[in-house]
Amino acid sequence: MWLIAGGWAALAAMSLLLGGVAVRLFKPSVRFVAVVMALGSGVLIASVAYDLVAEASPETPIHWLLVALIAGALVFVLGSRAIGRMGGRRRKAPQGSEDSSGKAIALGSILDGLPESLVLGLTVLSGGVSPQLFAGIVLSNFPEGMASSSGLMKSGWRFGSVMRMWGSVVIASAIAGALGPLVLASAPPMAAGLVQSFAAGALLAMIVDTMIPESYEVERNWTGLLVVLGFAGTLFVGSL
Repeated sequence: MWLIAGGWAALAAMSLLLGGVAVRLFKPSVRFVAVVMALGSGVLIASVAYDLVAEASPETPIHWLLVALIAGALVFVLGSRAIGRMGGRRRKAPQGSEDSSGKAIALGSILDGLPESLVLGLTVLSGGVSPQLFAGIVLSNFPEGMASSSGLMKSGWRFGSVMRMWGSVVIASAIAGALGPLVLASAPPMAAGLVQSFAAGALLAMIVDTMIPESYEVERNWTGLLVVLGFAGTLFVGSL
């Protein structure tokens, strides 16, 4: 089961690599990247609310659930600040950032992807991967791959080096995805609920800190509508 979980996490992270390929082949507009990012934000918010927190709530006392949520957000914010000082603060900027550090972007993408991959792996324990969560991760990774790849290539990185960087992120994501089922397969339900809540807090902090602000910088007044459309689409698919 942990191999299946790791495979799904790697597949979702591959959208980072595909974003880099899209930049090389099609050179998508900054606005397109921002639109996909806003839609992905809405999808991820719905996934956090209905796939993570809602599933964790019956098994986890509310005070521990809240502690785990806040802890996840705190860990992400502190990690993101450290990576920002290294040059990875604008890793999701739709227009790219030429002064970003490749190492910091890779570390930032791993920081963004760890809670996503871990939870995606945990959903396998429930009988199958969550399609809503998988779609949300792909829609958040794809524009990040486009934006970061564009900035790195503008700053002189070769396309092959960018692909190798994303390859390392895919491997890290696969390990994180496999880790959940491997460690928690026989653990009590509360332990899985705490991990889900922790990851949910980190994901919410990531969406608010990086995805929505970067999208708003380009889309402005349409960002809110796009986020809600992503959220509504996820609810609709989940009701089928």
